This record gives sequence, structure tokens and C-alpha cells, in this order.
Amino acid sequence: MGLFDSILKGSSPETTEFKKQLKNVLGFAPRNTDLYKTALTHRSVKDSSADNNERLEYLGDAILSGIVADFLFKKYPYREEGFLTEMRSKMVNRVTLNEVAIKMGLKKIVYFNKFDNSLKVSQIFGNTLEAVVGAVYLDKGFKKTRTWVLERIILPYMFMDDLEILEINHKNKLYGWANKNGKNLEFETLEEKFEGGRRLFTIGAVVDGELLAQGKAYNKKDASQVAAQAAVVKLGLNKESET
Repeated sequence: MGLFDSILKGSSPETTEFKKQLKNVLGFAPRNTDLYKTALTHRSVKDSSADNNERLEYLGDAILSGIVADFLFKKYPYREEGFLTEMRSKMVNRVTLNEVAIKMGLKKIVYFNKFDNSLKVSQIFGNTLEAVVGAVYLDKGFKKTRTWVLERIILPYMFMDDLEILEINHKNKLYGWANKNGKNLEFETLEEKFEGGRRLFTIGAVVDGELLAQGKAYNKKDASQVAAQAAVVKLGLNKESET
């Protein structure tokens, strides 16, 4: 029986250690520990939607998006809707949330199939962070969740000055590279399946007929951006913009 299985069965000292790690990440002692166990459980180890974090991810995605929208609306009282929408996209996109989740230490307590190497470099930790937001909401209510998101996610890890100048349209950057180098770039749907009642798309960035990178998301637009971002990193184009 593994550590997380021991935790799920409520045995000690594993349960005590889990609660300690959870408190370190959250900054508070949760009331309903079972909620957070579910939030931290990826479908690669628990296929049932009642046991994994996909439903909480759906809820947390909506809650987080609303909190971020409210934060930006008040922070930028004179900026237009387009700017606010783009800033929200920069703050809640999978790449940003994945980086935040890892910095928070969430990766250390996520329960997923560690033998699947593709998961280690995927965006599942950002998805898990959304699920945790959903758990905090159900455990503490909206008001405390809003305070928690501000104090534990936005203020420590999301710097507005940097985000304002961040280029998130990786597809445009990749198309620019392809045009400059005479390459044919296409984004192809590699797979489409249902997970947790939602369509999950796998989109590939294909250059001259060869798959360069791929991304997964619950809509084609986000999946293609994830694929483009991975391709940009693989080609080193992100380093060019930093110099």
C-alpha cells in the first residue's frame, strides 16, 4: 500500500504528515481533508470522476477566473476590456498556473502516475491548482477563497509589470519563425476524447509534416497555444526574446 493509499484510508503517521504538508502549501489547516485529497488526485491513478480532481478543477477554474477578473477590474480602473481580457488570460493560462503550482510546492503532494514520464512535464499541476481552489471554495466559502487566492497565488507569484509585457500568443511567434525560415506550420488535432464529461483535445504543432510538439486542453484554442509554447521552448525562441 502506497503513501497516498495510506492517507486515503486515514492511517497514521501518513495522515499526519499529509496534513502537515497540506498546511504548508495552503497556509491554513483545512476543515475537510477529504476534499483536498480528491483535489490532489489525478485521473491517472483514480479513473472515477468521484475520486479524481476533474470536477473540482472545473469548479476551481470558474472561481479563479472570477477572482482574477475582479482583481484586474479594480486594479486597472481605466483600462479597456481588451487589456483586461488579455491580462486575465496571462494569469489563468495553464503554463502560468503550472509554474505557480510548482513554486507553491503543490507538485510534491499531487497523487499521479509517476511512471508516466509525459505527466511529469505536462500541465497537470496547474490543473491541480485549479482543483485546490475549488476545494478551498467548498471548504471555506467564496470570501475566504478570494483572500487566499490573492495572498497565496496572485501577490506572491504573479507580477503585473512582468505580465503586462509578457507575450502569450506563442502561435504568432511560431508562425513568424516558420515564415522567416520557409517552413510549413500547421496545428493538427491528434486526439479528441471525453474526460470527466468534457472534451479533451490534443493538438500537435506540425512543421513540414513532422510533429514538433503537442498540447492538451479542454478547447482547441488553448491546446494549440500549449503546443505552440512547447514548440517555442524546444526551438529556443523564448531565449531569443529574453536577450
